[in-house]
Amino acid sequence: MTDPARRLIIKLTHGIEAPERLSQAFTVAATAVASGAGVSLWLTGEAVWLAVPGRAEEFVLPESPPLADLRDGVLAGGTLTVCTQCAARRGLTEADLVAGVVISGSASFVEEVLTPDAQALVY
Repeated sequence: MTDPARRLIIKLTHGIEAPERLSQAFTVAATAVASGAGVSLWLTGEAVWLAVPGRAEEFVLPESPPLADLRDGVLAGGTLTVCTQCAARRGLTEADLVAGVVISGSASFVEEVLTPDAQALVY
C-alpha cells in the first residue's frame, strides 16, 4: 500500500555514461516503491533512453539487479516520467516509450518537489 505522506521524487540526470549513478537512482526508486513510499522517477538528459523499450534490458552493471526489473518495479507502484525537452531533442514521443511512461515538463516536476512532505533526490 502506498503511503502518500511518504513521497520520494528522484531525478536521474545521467544515462549509461554514469552507470553507477544510473543504477543507484533506479535501485533507490524501486526499493522505495517496495517499501510503500509514493515514488516519482524523472529521467532527463541521456537517461531518457532508458524509457525506450529494449534499452534498459541492454544495460548490465556487475553486482546490480537488472535495470529492466528495477524500471518495471517503479512502474508497478510509482510513476516514471521523461523530461519534455529531453524527449523532444531526441525525437521521442510517448508512443516510443515503455507502456506507462509519461512525458512531462518542468512545471510538473516543480509541483511535485514542492508538495509538503516530499523528499527530492538528484542523481
